[in-house]
Amino acid sequence: MAKSRSVFVCQQCGAESPKWMGRCNSCGEWNSLVEQKVAGTPRHAFYTEDRIHAVPESLDKILPDKVERIDLGNKEFNRVLGGGLVPGSVVLIGGEPGIGKSTLALQVALQADRDTLYVSGEESPQQLKLRAERLAKGNGRCRVLAETNLQAILSHLETDRPRLLIIDSIQTLSSGEIESAPGTVSQVRECAVHLLRVAKELHLPVILIGHITKDGSLAGPKVLEHIVDTVLQFE
Repeated sequence: MAKSRSVFVCQQCGAESPKWMGRCNSCGEWNSLVEQKVAGTPRHAFYTEDRIHAVPESLDKILPDKVERIDLGNKEFNRVLGGGLVPGSVVLIGGEPGIGKSTLALQVALQADRDTLYVSGEESPQQLKLRAERLAKGNGRCRVLAETNLQAILSHLETDRPRLLIIDSIQTLSSGEIESAPGTVSQVRECAVHLLRVAKELHLPVILIGHITKDGSLAGPKVLEHIVDTVLQFE
């Protein structure tokens, strides 16, 4: 395994620098660069570059796929998404604490007629069970996983192959390849990038729950919004 290397990451915009600077060259913020260790070589199967077999194609010869949107069992949610969830897409739902993001996500997991994995980094399976009973809805195809380690989650995806993945929340996840606390810019970006890659590779629709900061923006500044396919603000 390759040795880890040090990079300095701006906690405001996520820009990286090989050395410390008092002012970020990207966003201009002062004293925002923090040193973090990054592993030289990824260890999980979904991380390896040899899994990527993309080759250039002529645009004229590409046949458009017929997109069959996924009915989430919620008419208003389906409407906001243009008729349902697109396979392989990553949707980020942001909102203030207690506004109902987790309840909406669990309702989707219970109503969607497909094998669903609900990953919770904030509640235990017992707490999720109580919430599900209050919703008075059941789905024998919905499984819950209390986990915050990205590599463990990827292992479950590789073996179980669910057809819908819900992460609650992206700020609680952490990758062993990054030596920083969960919720930092580097961790949020690392976890989101690899979940996006897996979503495209497996045509797996993913719903991410995201917290917002005091000024009303999604935590992780603009890094997370630039990675996902769709951003929904829950108000």
